Amino acid sequence: MITKRTGIVLLALLLLSVIVFLIWINYPRKVHEESDQRFDGDRAYQDVLKQLEFGARIPGSIAHTKTIEFIQEELSIAGWSGQILEQRINGHIAKNILAMRTGSEPAIILGAHYDSRIYADNDPSPANHNEPVPGANDGASGVAVLLELARSLPRENTPVALLFIDLEDNGNIQGWDWIQGSRAFASNLTFTPKAVVIVDMIGDKDLNIFKEQSSDVELTNQIWDIAKTLGYQSSFNSDYKYRVIDDHTPFLEKGIPAVDIIDLDYPYWHTLQDLPDKVSASSLQKVGDTLQNWIKIFGSCLQNGNCNEK
Repeated sequence: MITKRTGIVLLALLLLSVIVFLIWINYPRKVHEESDQRFDGDRAYQDVLKQLEFGARIPGSIAHTKTIEFIQEELSIAGWSGQILEQRINGHIAKNILAMRTGSEPAIILGAHYDSRIYADNDPSPANHNEPVPGANDGASGVAVLLELARSLPRENTPVALLFIDLEDNGNIQGWDWIQGSRAFASNLTFTPKAVVIVDMIGDKDLNIFKEQSSDVELTNQIWDIAKTLGYQSSFNSDYKYRVIDDHTPFLEKGIPAVDIIDLDYPYWHTLQDLPDKVSASSLQKVGDTLQNWIKIFGSCLQNGNCNEK
């Protein structure tokens, strides 16, 4: 026979069980959300390894197709919508991937090329000049940073678009040219971002990124100041050293402020030695942290056009 007192105890136990259950199902979600807001260089490094598993990402190859599928899958898991933009340029089809998370017009584009070079024509051995470049740093590192930012950027951030760029790396080869994918994309822009940041060859273990001479000065100084604040000034050199044609160039030509974050002092550029052992999670972490914090600090004022008031 159940007494009134027993019934009260059973009801209390039932309510306690419900409370415990609700805490249990929500706790992992809370931890997941918090962890998603931290850039993880080790996880980004795994994305480098995954791309190298596919092989050289030469346009038109199976590895190139698998890389597109991989990027799309990771974006979807992270809650981004990735659209493949097939755009013809100089007899080739550029398959750029534009990813967004909200319906708002992006104030910032973060870009990196995912294709790799057809020929390792900078290899010290002439016998290797007709072999494809593995592209661990030159291509895979930038993609890895963007994918990890897709996972770690807080949802309440300034609207950002992630641009995975095709047909960047095959200039000085007959029938090809440099930065064809970004030229195709920029020529067909349907919105005008306030800032474009390109990351290229930023996984070098001996990371030494100089300010690029053609990049927008104000944006460059913002990013380098953030890196200094984070203690990364040894990897973000405050001097100017190179002027380079890269995926930021077509945006600059359209009058859009753009920056190229690139480490050109990479001895394995366009060689068969551009392998994962030349890349480090620490370098990816420094670049990812810097960009994530730059968006946090400057995203709103860039969107509103009042950064000079900061």
